[in-house]
Amino acid sequence: MSMKMNMTRIVLAAAALMMALPVYAQRGRTSPHEAAGGWIQGEGGARARVTVYYGRPFAKGRTIWGELVPYGKPWRLGADEATLLVSDRSLQFGDVTVPAGAYSLYLLPQADGTAKLIINKQVGQWGTQYDEKQDLGRVDAKKETLNEPVEQLTIAVDRNPSGGGLLKISWDKTQYSVPFTVQR
Repeated sequence: MSMKMNMTRIVLAAAALMMALPVYAQRGRTSPHEAAGGWIQGEGGARARVTVYYGRPFAKGRTIWGELVPYGKPWRLGADEATLLVSDRSLQFGDVTVPAGAYSLYLLPQADGTAKLIINKQVGQWGTQYDEKQDLGRVDAKKETLNEPVEQLTIAVDRNPSGGGLLKISWDKTQYSVPFTVQR
């Protein structure tokens, strides 16, 4: 890989992050915020730095799925600002190609237990300002029931044992996961 390509990737990732930083400078946050991420290995030696920035609300005894997070409506996937995905390399979520850069993430849970991860091109907005016209794509999320409840929303970017990465969203007794791969 040439030094020019490496520098281009670094500049793109830095620019995407700089565009997203004003979102996190806003006042009025109601929940703690966190960044989850890491280096994810792709085929042929391709590596991506994938980070998710999100607000971490607490359950506080509330019913999460179907009430706090309504079924059939896009949810900001956290608290306060829209959840942000940043990658220095193109990723593949199902049939959706996500070019290197910054994107908002939403989750569309349904009463039947299915859900879709929404990848949206608009960044810098409050989480309730969702514009469907800006969707890059939607992919199925796999639902699992956890043995123990998770009090505070937790998002993780993990290595997938079958290759690539795995985006995990855990809250209450539910975990949604979406596999992705790193593009060359």
